[in-house]
Amino acid sequence: MHQPGSPPRRPRRALATVAAAALAATIALSGCSATGGPGTPTLTWYINPDDGGQAEIAQRCSAASGGAYAIQTALLPRDATSQREQLARRLAAGDTSLDIMSLDPPFMPELAEPGFLAPVPDKVAADSTADAVEGAVQAATWRGRITAVPFWANTQLLWYKKSVAQEAGLDMSQPVTWDQLMAATEKTGKQLGVQGIRSESMTVWVNALYESQGQHIILNPDAPSADYQLGLDTPAGEEAARIVSTIGQKGLGGPGISTQNENITMVNWQSAQGSFMVNWPFVYAATQSAVQQGTVQQSVLDDMGWALYPRVKADEPTAPPYGGIVLGVGAKSKHPDLAYQAISCIVSPENQAYYFVSNGNPPADKKAYDDPAVRAKYPMADTIRESLDLAKSRPQTPFYNEISTSIQQRWTPLNAVTPQTPKETQDFVLAVLKGERLL
Repeated sequence: MHQPGSPPRRPRRALATVAAAALAATIALSGCSATGGPGTPTLTWYINPDDGGQAEIAQRCSAASGGAYAIQTALLPRDATSQREQLARRLAAGDTSLDIMSLDPPFMPELAEPGFLAPVPDKVAADSTADAVEGAVQAATWRGRITAVPFWANTQLLWYKKSVAQEAGLDMSQPVTWDQLMAATEKTGKQLGVQGIRSESMTVWVNALYESQGQHIILNPDAPSADYQLGLDTPAGEEAARIVSTIGQKGLGGPGISTQNENITMVNWQSAQGSFMVNWPFVYAATQSAVQQGTVQQSVLDDMGWALYPRVKADEPTAPPYGGIVLGVGAKSKHPDLAYQAISCIVSPENQAYYFVSNGNPPADKKAYDDPAVRAKYPMADTIRESLDLAKSRPQTPFYNEISTSIQQRWTPLNAVTPQTPKETQDFVLAVLKGERLL
């Protein structure tokens, strides 16, 4: 499982990725600054794997600091769960090297609650959220305060083949529902692209189905975990289970649905069986690359359309999934003030625009979407920005891992989901939180 919402490594950049990782490892091992001179404080930025963009931004900000600091990068594991484990262990041990951390937003409350994160200065909090998309502001907030700084944001769109939508008689200029997509898939004999694998992507999907009905999975996230009230066993849960089970039992996602992550879903969509697909924006750049490599026909790219994430009910707004990365500072960092100076540079609209164009990760800052390079490369930039304002985060709680794992275990495989699944999930989560059951 890769970082939720981040693009899988693209083959054409594999060499660059390896080079960036090697550079990061070398820098981390040597403990030397890439650009700082003698006496220059060195900040360590723990980054999630990408195509080299964070290392490049680190060098840019080190140079721009005029010798105030230098940033070295250290590479975290590939998947979000392993990143969480490594950072949590280091923070709990009082590791002073955690100056800047790229964090998956759902894990931020777990690190903030025991005081592992240094407070965000008021000016940094105000400046970094003034023009941020709403989803990014929500993801950076814990207990009413900005606890981490929005860096890049991500959201799922509905991608489709214009020819299939036309054959199905769907007007894609108007909002569409899951029921419409399932009916269109049946009518055309194609496959509906969803992520049916037992992984974080299942929690992403289930949460979106609840949020699209105005229903939160946790009703009182500020309460002690033993007193949590959950919204899983609700009418919204029954509707979510109906949609998931229908796709599974009717085989609408294709025969390999139980192994489909974001990348496999994209590859299937690019085939002749593809129709509609919910996925992150990386699929557009990846399809362009596939055309250049000759593995996908240009006609597939020409037939590619995009729209906002599907609704559950026609008269209720969509609530697309939110992904991305926020930046946190370790409470035991020796240079918290410099770390936040560096973060202010890292998240500048210019650097966010660069990161989108070069690495495919959308900006959290709205102004970055007006960058000419962004608009030239991503014709759906306005749709992404609109989706990010509508996007809803996964449950924010120090016990996110327990809740997410419980959902993954009980909502897969899709064809085994029943009307009882929401209640069974709720009962299990509450038992785990009370220490009566183990994951």
